[in-house]
Amino acid sequence: MGSQQLPAIEFPHVSGSLRRMKREWVIPPINFPENDRGPYPTAMVKIKSSQDNKVAITYKLTGPGADQPPEGVFIVDRRSGVLYVTQPLDREKTARYSLWAHAVNEGTNAELPMELIINIIDQNDNAPKFTQNLFYGKVSESADIADSVMRVTAVDNDDPETSNGIIRYWIQSQIPQLPKKDMFEINPVTGMISVMEGGLDREIYSEYKLIIEAADMEGEGLTDTCTAVITITDSNDNAPQFTIKSISTAAPENEVGVEVVRLKATDEDKLGSPNANTRYSIIKGNAGEHFNITTGSNKMEGILTTVKELDFESIPVFTLLVAVTNEVPFSVPVSTSTATVTVTVVDKNEPPVFSPAEIHEMISEDVAVGSSVVDLRAKDPDTARKQSVRYKLQNDTARWLSIDKDTGSVKVKSSMDRESHYVKDSKYTVLVLAYDNDTVPATGTGTLVVNLLDVNDHRPLIKQRKAILCNSDPFPVQLDIVDLDGPGHAGPFTVELQGEHHINWTITTNSTSNVATLAPKRELSPGAYYVLMRIYDVGMLYQDSTLDVEVCQCQGAVSYCFVSRYAPHLHIPSLATSVLGAIFGVLLLLLILLLLLRRRRRKSEKDFLFPEDEPRSNIFYYDEEGGGEEDREYDLSQLHRGLDNRPEVFCTDVFPTVQTCTRYRLEPQANEDISNFIEDNLNAADSDPTAPPYDSLLVFDYEGVGSDASSLSSINSSDSDDEQDFQSLAHWGPRFSRLADLYTRRIEDDDDDDGETLPGKTEWV
Repeated sequence: MGSQQLPAIEFPHVSGSLRRMKREWVIPPINFPENDRGPYPTAMVKIKSSQDNKVAITYKLTGPGADQPPEGVFIVDRRSGVLYVTQPLDREKTARYSLWAHAVNEGTNAELPMELIINIIDQNDNAPKFTQNLFYGKVSESADIADSVMRVTAVDNDDPETSNGIIRYWIQSQIPQLPKKDMFEINPVTGMISVMEGGLDREIYSEYKLIIEAADMEGEGLTDTCTAVITITDSNDNAPQFTIKSISTAAPENEVGVEVVRLKATDEDKLGSPNANTRYSIIKGNAGEHFNITTGSNKMEGILTTVKELDFESIPVFTLLVAVTNEVPFSVPVSTSTATVTVTVVDKNEPPVFSPAEIHEMISEDVAVGSSVVDLRAKDPDTARKQSVRYKLQNDTARWLSIDKDTGSVKVKSSMDRESHYVKDSKYTVLVLAYDNDTVPATGTGTLVVNLLDVNDHRPLIKQRKAILCNSDPFPVQLDIVDLDGPGHAGPFTVELQGEHHINWTITTNSTSNVATLAPKRELSPGAYYVLMRIYDVGMLYQDSTLDVEVCQCQGAVSYCFVSRYAPHLHIPSLATSVLGAIFGVLLLLLILLLLLRRRRRKSEKDFLFPEDEPRSNIFYYDEEGGGEEDREYDLSQLHRGLDNRPEVFCTDVFPTVQTCTRYRLEPQANEDISNFIEDNLNAADSDPTAPPYDSLLVFDYEGVGSDASSLSSINSSDSDDEQDFQSLAHWGPRFSRLADLYTRRIEDDDDDDGETLPGKTEWV
């Protein structure tokens, strides 16, 4: 194209000093097609200045595409002002260029710069392109027609304002083409795929593939294709079905939690989903709620169990109707599957039953032996079996009752006692067994509770056995009165002092408490006292009690106890005192016997010594008055030596509440009769709480460990030597066998023996 044929674009005219451009002067844009084949450079327009006929004008071009990147796309002829494009243009890269044209005269702008707008005209040089090769979507098999499934999208780089960039869609093919070839449709403008036909079934066709085509030029231009994969999701459109519609089974009676049967089911819906997971219910035959059915761990079976004890005698057979459904509701109307379960109850030998299980009876504790308590009856629930019931007492710990094994009649076998330790809260409880005579007997249990009515059959007594108080301004002694009888037969109590004890003592009781107060009437000398009291209960049943009272040399409350060795011991002889006196009498007789024996043997056995291997007694010194012999001073502490050397004989297992210090006399006073010395030590041992529990209260001699001899306290002395059987001494051990032989050989020499024991002579005894 020659420069004369090119459209010309003149610089705008400017008038006035303000160099204003005329309002109607508008520079039109320059349109140039993309992808033009040239040749290049190709002239586009001619730029012209109104001053070019007056002065020499030089034209220049600036802006992106000229002197800025991309540089050199557009150029201008400096002299003629012709604008050229130097290469093919691509609208998709740059759709519009903005350049500035300059008219310069000798380095000075002859015209104001003029903007040139170059629009690149679009050509359909780009086909549409899907954003993905594969599109994935899901739709429920129970979806309705026109329900949306998914959207496919294609893009075109051409001008969207022209048909070059306008895209249309359609489905090219469907795989599979079942149950119909057009199960889906697509919106041609938006690309939205939706359900076109009903009949989707995941269990038959779980997936569809659609080939989608997109074309520009409103469906007439360039094209592209993609694949849409549609997954048919499961819905609960299939009801589960029992594999067995009728089943018979058996269950034992009287057992809870027994698995009766497992019912299996199938479901065509997706396994493991709520649409296939099963639930079960008993819709008929379970009026008594004896059974329950739950879903197994695999969700495809129902487990029928017993939740109540079955009774063969009441209902021998159960017929249950069981239905199966899913965890979620059905999506379409379906028929529910049911199964019939016939449960036969297996009869078992059941134990007899007491009704009520606990029987209460009330009788007096002094009821006569042989009296009837109650007639027990247990019922055998096995009515279909001809069995008899027998009875037995299981834990009659006190052995007070008996029961007839055939009739169940309970009677008193021995005297009963409400205060016995077998009785709790006046109730004596016995377990009663009832068993049948089956091959394998069944045993039922019942409880017989006998409420014992109290009678006044226990005498009151003082709980304390010893007491201690001061002789000056003493605090009274509080004594607890004990009566095992219950209220109405115990307190209030009455206490009376017996004999002459009321001279020195006074005792009072409180009607509201079981306490008696004992106090001396005057100041007493320190020592041991014995107080005899008679205690009456409310029914005037009484019992005498003796209290040992230690009076100490102190004032007020007892903090320590001091009793002089010469303090009086006032007491009433008791059985214990008599026994101890008899024991000491026997010991004294034995001592005399040994003295007589020594006198008979002194002369004939002068030079005789016991063998070295025989155990010996320790040496004692004795004195005889008369015969011109001088009196000697005896070491009577030898009588106490045994206790001093054997501390282990003291018994300290139990100490009394008030501990007193027992004082033994180690030697008699000057000119004191020896019998008084022995009696004082006897009284001390009688009141000593730590005295040993042996035949004799004091050990007067100790012959070492390992003695074979028996206790000397068992010697039976007689009035004459003729009645003595000294051969029995041989049974006491080797120590006395030789003594028996010597004494029996020389008994006739007893009166004529002239061998006197000289004062100070040492003898083995």
